Amino acid sequence: MGFLDTLLGATTETSQDKAASEYDLQIATTALMIEMANIDDEFSDDERQVIVKTLTGRFQISEDKVDKIISEAEKEVNRQLDMYYFTNMINEHFAKPEKIKIIELVWQVVYSDDHLNGHEDYLVHRFAKLLRLDHKDLIDAKLKVKAEVTKK
Repeated sequence: MGFLDTLLGATTETSQDKAASEYDLQIATTALMIEMANIDDEFSDDERQVIVKTLTGRFQISEDKVDKIISEAEKEVNRQLDMYYFTNMINEHFAKPEKIKIIELVWQVVYSDDHLNGHEDYLVHRFAKLLRLDHKDLIDAKLKVKAEVTKK
């Protein structure tokens, strides 16, 4: 099961279109996580591990492809002036429940170091707004992730 299948279930796209869309969405989702990891000008090993674990575990992407996706996402983040490019792609393909899952992934990156700073808080709120999620969705996702982090 691939990235889109994990979040969306079966689709009616052709396999070629689906593969292209799936890869683009992997890049877009990874770009949001990388942008969050870089907001404090330090992409820590803990943050990287959360991203790798998400891609290999939750989205069942092989480890050899993970490095390629992260590298491509980093290049795209550097190329884009705004996260709108990525959030727009996500908005076109995902419904609200899937976008909430993506915000949860972003929160996981935030709390990988057990600390929320002002820049991270601002950026995750901006992502939620760009993903057309309401404040309640954002806070519910935050509380869910904080509870998971506290259990570990």
